[in-house]
Amino acid sequence: MSTPLLFSTIEVTKQAFYRSALSYAIVNLKPIVPGHVLVIPNRPVPRLTDLTTPELTSLIASVQNVGRVVERAYGGDALTVACQDGKAAGQSIPHVHFHILPRKFHGDYFSHRMDDIYPALERSETDLPRDFENLKVSSTTVQIDHPFKVDADEDRLPRTLEDMEQEATWLRGFFTGECRDTDAVSR
Repeated sequence: MSTPLLFSTIEVTKQAFYRSALSYAIVNLKPIVPGHVLVIPNRPVPRLTDLTTPELTSLIASVQNVGRVVERAYGGDALTVACQDGKAAGQSIPHVHFHILPRKFHGDYFSHRMDDIYPALERSETDLPRDFENLKVSSTTVQIDHPFKVDADEDRLPRTLEDMEQEATWLRGFFTGECRDTDAVSR
C-alpha cells in the first residue's frame, strides 16, 4: 500500500493519477478547462524556494511529463502552466503546486480571450480550501454522457470524489510505460 498523498493537510490519494519519487499529480476539484490538473511535490512546503534541488527537479520533470500527457489526452494545442508561489501571489493552499491546463485555439471557454484564464485561475484558487472541506463522498454514481465536462463559470460546483476518481483512473492509463522514473499510483 502506498503512503497517502497529502495536499497540505488534505488527503488526495484517490484523485492521483501520476506519481514519481518526489512529486505527484491530481485531477482538479473545480477544473477551469477539461484536463486542468495539479502537479505537487510530496513534501508540503508553501514556496518553491523551500524545495530542495532534487524536489524541484522532480517537480519540473513531472510538470513536463504530465503536461505532455494531458495535452494529448484532451486534444490540446498548447498548455497554460501556472504556479502561484505564496499567499501574496494568490496561493490558497500552503503547498506549492503547478496548474496544468490544456488549451485549444478553438473550442475551449477561453479560445477568443486567451488571457482571461488567469483571473479565472485566481478566482478558482480562492475557493479551494472551502471546496475541499465541503467535499463529500456521494452514495450514488450518476452516469453522464461526458464525464469530464467542466464549466469555467464562477458558479460551477465542485465535482464529486467519484467523478474525480473516474478521471484519475482514465488518466492513469496514459502513464503505463510513459516514464521510466515514474512509479505507478496504486489502483
